[in-house]
Amino acid sequence: MTSAASDWAALELCLRSASVALLLVLAALLLTDFRKALSGRLAAAFALGSAAHAVTASIGAGPPVSDWHAPLIALSTGDIVVFWLFTRALFDDAFQLRWRHGLIWAAVVAYSFVNCMWIAPAGHARLAITMVNSLTLVFVALAVGQTIGSWSADLVERRRRVRVFIVAASALYGGFNALLQIAYAGSRVTVEWANLMNAAVLTAIVAAITWAMMRIDGADLFAVPAEAVVLTKPAAIEEAADRKLVDALMRLMADERIYRHDNVTIGTLATRLKIPEYRLRRLINQRLGYRNFNVFLNNHRIEEAKAALADPSQAEVPVITIAMDAGFQSLGPFNRAFKATTGVTPTEYRRLKAGVA
Repeated sequence: MTSAASDWAALELCLRSASVALLLVLAALLLTDFRKALSGRLAAAFALGSAAHAVTASIGAGPPVSDWHAPLIALSTGDIVVFWLFTRALFDDAFQLRWRHGLIWAAVVAYSFVNCMWIAPAGHARLAITMVNSLTLVFVALAVGQTIGSWSADLVERRRRVRVFIVAASALYGGFNALLQIAYAGSRVTVEWANLMNAAVLTAIVAAITWAMMRIDGADLFAVPAEAVVLTKPAAIEEAADRKLVDALMRLMADERIYRHDNVTIGTLATRLKIPEYRLRRLINQRLGYRNFNVFLNNHRIEEAKAALADPSQAEVPVITIAMDAGFQSLGPFNRAFKATTGVTPTEYRRLKAGVA
């Protein structure tokens, strides 16, 4: 090994070590402070998986994969699934892990392990590396789509600002690393410059994410149980102004039932109230306690549906009609939202109310 190559390898090792140290500290802090929040637990799991990636990531040829190395590589590959689940939990406070999510993670980990132990050693290294990193790009795309798709409904101002940075930075590295892996798949030499750049980008992103998370209130990122939410206490003058706006907003909901309208957005309501969008976001979040605009709308829709389902004169009206009248676009989302709010399905709710009557 030349002197320059040796220096590059030493610098790469230092950068990898720094990344691992930061990620382990970040995981410990997340588990200490936010283990009660699903997004906090998934963030800690993602940090641990990223530490495994920092240890094992290599562009081009490297030493043969050992029995202890292969499980780490597999866990590193499965970390992209954890990242996708983390973005879902971070941006959807109602998200819950299902058994199928565990199966997806296990399938990706198992496939990566099989690649390391049997497919790549059998002379199919380029195919194995390309397939695994193509999977990575798919989950990166899913995470980015989740970020973009749910951004407009997010009512937590600081989360809106920081979450795009956190996810974009992580997704950028995931995409960057996957493309490098595919480009040099099956290379007969270790690409020192690519490994050094890879380690440097990872260290920079981990440091930036750690710095960003230290600058915000973690409760803005990681949803806490509803009973633990403490609404902001405004000053007297601000409280009076906000109370007028809340009253006007409630009139739009109760009298005009604006939540029934197709494609109603926070911009629509802000325009009707003649205030900027950011102020309405802050009002619904800090004064009414909602973190997501769609949940705010759906609660009003469900209250109307509950009244209709409990009304004896509407006993023959189909559930789908009641759902559509309340503003839902289809039966599936209505059933899920209704059960999440009441604990029973719409049909069960109607039956219970009929029994009481």
